[in-house]
Amino acid sequence: MTKKARILIIGSGPAGYTAAIYAARADMKPILYTGMEMGGQLTTTTEVENFPGFPTGITGPDLMGQMRQQAERFGTEINYGVATSADLSKYPYIITIDEAEQVEAEALIIATGATAKYLGLPSEQRLRGSGVSACATCDGFFYKGMDVAVVGGGDTAAEEATYLSNLCRKVYMIVRRDVLRASKAMQHKVNNTANIEVLWNHETKEVLGETQVTGLLLINNKTGEEKTLQIDGFFAAIGHQPNTDIFIHQLEMDETGYLITKYGTSKTNVKGVFACGDVQDKIYRQAITAAGSGCMAAIEAEKFLNTGEWE
Repeated sequence: MTKKARILIIGSGPAGYTAAIYAARADMKPILYTGMEMGGQLTTTTEVENFPGFPTGITGPDLMGQMRQQAERFGTEINYGVATSADLSKYPYIITIDEAEQVEAEALIIATGATAKYLGLPSEQRLRGSGVSACATCDGFFYKGMDVAVVGGGDTAAEEATYLSNLCRKVYMIVRRDVLRASKAMQHKVNNTANIEVLWNHETKEVLGETQVTGLLLINNKTGEEKTLQIDGFFAAIGHQPNTDIFIHQLEMDETGYLITKYGTSKTNVKGVFACGDVQDKIYRQAITAAGSGCMAAIEAEKFLNTGEWE
């Protein structure tokens, strides 16, 4: 039997939960499916100190837990499940959950987020949230006056390294080639920042530390020589992958897969389909901006359902 939803929300990070809170308070009776990682990327973050309203900070899992409770308090139906396919060719839209259950949606809010790319080392995964991060803006403050490393050679890595250079004593950039892929402007910033040191032709073989990052084991891919680098924090800056595969050829995306929304709104190119949070934001990628866009999506979805207006 197909489940029917006035507003279907897929994703349970700050964007999804905020959309659920607003939609539920508007008596839209939203149904939310959490996705594989309930709470999104914030569940891998220990301390969150830049979300307004928590002067002493809060852990990522606790913040997401409170958002979930708030959404449930107003009547959101929250289910664990992953959206595995979508049919936006006819209205109402059909979303398949876990390749089995079908949900018919009059309005769809996509808040599936983006997944940070990591190197894939077991030690790196083990120490995520304990010295390993993919967001300098989120976690850089915790390494004030310390030594850190950024892996990557593109604009993201250069931006992260430059940001961290204002907080940290020393920033190492681990670059596997002998050139940066970053734009000339970002290369200029890196080259003219005294406390950034680029380690060319190096790759990370191991992240060191038992319960907290203490260093890196690097290998020179030209000579094969190994070296140990003592650091306190390790930042992966090799990009993000938006979780949009099920919408390929159905929704407008940029070249890297981020959903494109109409400027100043959460509206996609398909009527009644909205996108919020990191799935459409490759610039800010913050919990607070994701929450704000979730609010926009809910208000716009409510207006669409009540009036039919789109443009």
